[in-house]
Amino acid sequence: MVTHPANEPTFLPLTVASAGTAARSLVDPPVRASARVVQRKAEAANMAAADCWTALLAGCDTPGRRALPGRLRELSEATSVYAGTEWWFGQGSNHRRRVAGAQVRIEEAVRSGDGAQFAEAFIGYDQAVATAVVRIQSRLGSPAL
Repeated sequence: MVTHPANEPTFLPLTVASAGTAARSLVDPPVRASARVVQRKAEAANMAAADCWTALLAGCDTPGRRALPGRLRELSEATSVYAGTEWWFGQGSNHRRRVAGAQVRIEEAVRSGDGAQFAEAFIGYDQAVATAVVRIQSRLGSPAL
């Protein structure tokens, strides 16, 4: 089966784009590698979200639906590593709370099978993670999006 990415649902476009920009533009190799991890985790979470969305629309419980919460946790954790503990729990704590709150909303939507809540929560999650990535990138002295 040939997939057409342009026709696939996209749930994390801002996060994938901002992490990709960070991964290409950061100078410090370890920080650049950390941004690449965020990008890969965002792409994996996006694929899991598309699988979950399909399951929600079909009203069934699939492995993709069960995998999404873990993929979101991995993305959130990668973002926290990229941010650094001091910033993530200090100056960036408002970003951390937004990411965590949106993640909880997505998980609740998955449990309840509420597609509308799922879509809304993903908008908030994408914005929260992407905003954090851009703030981190600008804090590190790299050009922002």
